[in-house]
Amino acid sequence: MSTKAYSSIGERIRGEYRIYLAVLGIVIIAEILGTREINFGLGKMIIFPMFYGLFLGVLLCPQILRFFKMKEVKAASPLVLVAITPFMAKLGILAGGNLPKLIEVSPALVLQEFGNLATIFLALPIAILLGLKRESIGAAHSICRESNLGLVSHIYGPDSPEMRGTLSIYVIGYIIGTIYIGFLASIAATFNLFHPLALGMASGVGSGSMMAAGSGVLTNIYPEYAEDILLLAGASDMLTGVTGLYIGMFVALPVAGKLYKVLEPRMRSISLKPAKEEEVVNKDESV
Repeated sequence: MSTKAYSSIGERIRGEYRIYLAVLGIVIIAEILGTREINFGLGKMIIFPMFYGLFLGVLLCPQILRFFKMKEVKAASPLVLVAITPFMAKLGILAGGNLPKLIEVSPALVLQEFGNLATIFLALPIAILLGLKRESIGAAHSICRESNLGLVSHIYGPDSPEMRGTLSIYVIGYIIGTIYIGFLASIAATFNLFHPLALGMASGVGSGSMMAAGSGVLTNIYPEYAEDILLLAGASDMLTGVTGLYIGMFVALPVAGKLYKVLEPRMRSISLKPAKEEEVVNKDESV
């Protein structure tokens, strides 16, 4: 995030005008390309303008086409919150007008957080196979957003391998998370295995941008459920942000730590990287 302080709005516009012009051009191109459907097998993948926008933005970064300078990349980071705030306000209005419906489904909203723990048993063995050591605990325990960074940093320390694992997933999620959630939502919807409202609830993963991508796809596939999908996705996202911290602290991290101790010695010989001596930290033993 940029640390530069501007003395006036005019100074900020002069310093960041290239960002605004580039975003305007990207939005126009993305809207012209529009929504596309790609059929494959029994399902289909829906590509929304958001995907084109992200792809074009990545191309303009300093490491590829070098249109943007690094200082502009840092200045653009806070603008993500500005862009998504109107959408979050809309979700708040929907929630306020549908409180009885939220109360009716509240047990499911709370219990779904425990369902997120199942991903540990899938993700952690894969991380160990790829050669990660204690980094796999931080990487696999959750979706690794801002609150998880703070939690892992507090428990293990900012320079710990667990923190490196959490931070790596945070960065990857920031780059491709919205694209992934959008694709996943469209694929899940095409198989008709789950009710549209269940998919809407599942879109609230604890990240506003990912939730917006997933619920946006679902509202286009199920226009008759559009309002309820947005309502439940927003409520689920908010609740996940609150309960996810406590689930991570008292359940997810301890489970991931115990599972790592069980699996790592058994999978060491088949992992992609040779085993190395690990430093035993007393703080790690408590989780």
